[in-house]
Amino acid sequence: MSSPSPADRDILDQVETLGARIAGVRRQIGRAIYGQQEVVDQTLITLLSGGHVLLVGVPGLGKSRLVETIGVVMGLATKRVQFTPDLMPADILGSEVLDEDEAGRRSFRFVPGPVFCQLLMADEINRASPRTQSALLQAMQEQRVTIAGVEHPLPRPFHVLATQNPIEQEGTYPLPEAQLDRFLLEITVTYPERAAEREMLIATTGAAEGAAEPGLTAAELMAAQALIRRVPVGETVLDAILTIVRGGRPESTEDDVVAKHVAWGPGPRAAQALMLATRARALLDGRLAPSVEDVIALAQPVLRHRMALNFSARADGIVLADIIGRLVGRLG
Repeated sequence: MSSPSPADRDILDQVETLGARIAGVRRQIGRAIYGQQEVVDQTLITLLSGGHVLLVGVPGLGKSRLVETIGVVMGLATKRVQFTPDLMPADILGSEVLDEDEAGRRSFRFVPGPVFCQLLMADEINRASPRTQSALLQAMQEQRVTIAGVEHPLPRPFHVLATQNPIEQEGTYPLPEAQLDRFLLEITVTYPERAAEREMLIATTGAAEGAAEPGLTAAELMAAQALIRRVPVGETVLDAILTIVRGGRPESTEDDVVAKHVAWGPGPRAAQALMLATRARALLDGRLAPSVEDVIALAQPVLRHRMALNFSARADGIVLADIIGRLVGRLG
């Protein structure tokens, strides 16, 4: 075997250094979040990939606390918006106000909204109207907003961590498909195991609670995101990504069950998300390159908000998890 090139050795050294830093980040998050290791890891995967995340779970599972802790540990300027039916786009993006100087001259001045931060927590995002939800589209995709015809760049890095309650749907507005597609992962937050819940009870009801400390800076996060894109991906992993994503489209699938029950499948952005997320997951595990196992592990959170079932699926009792499971099963 030939020895690695200087460029490969440089990537190897950077990956090993970053892996050690991320291990410290996970420990810091573990001081405030109990029994949600998979949720924490998937959130870190999203941030390392440079994407946005949708956290779905019932109230009281620590979604808001997770976002606050991530902001502290990652060294990101964090702001929170509580989404309500009367929330307006200007409440998120900002607006122009009319100022008058001492000479009586009037001019408009832009007042930035809470979106001008590095980590935006959109709490219960599905409670806002579609008009307000769509205000985030340009920010999430292009990292800038346009107010009165003038573009305003957002701080870097910029991430949206949104929460959604899957149970109480009265007075909510389902997120449009175009906005769902902007989220790199949809993470399901479940109840903790008994041992983890016991530890949480003891730690959070005493005189003092454990607090997370900064473990990374915004500049280091951006450097990590750039490094993730340099991590090599083998042909086997690339083929697995294409097999899953293209297999989920009723127009191109070879699976009769998928063709019968899927209304529309994942687009190219799903393949891009899998490509980045598998690299980040490998790095979290201390590996230098992703594997097919990474693709399998991330198929559900990447695809479940990028596909829709038809009436035939509902009649036959088919759910999206079954369809994605079939796609994963084709990898062998």
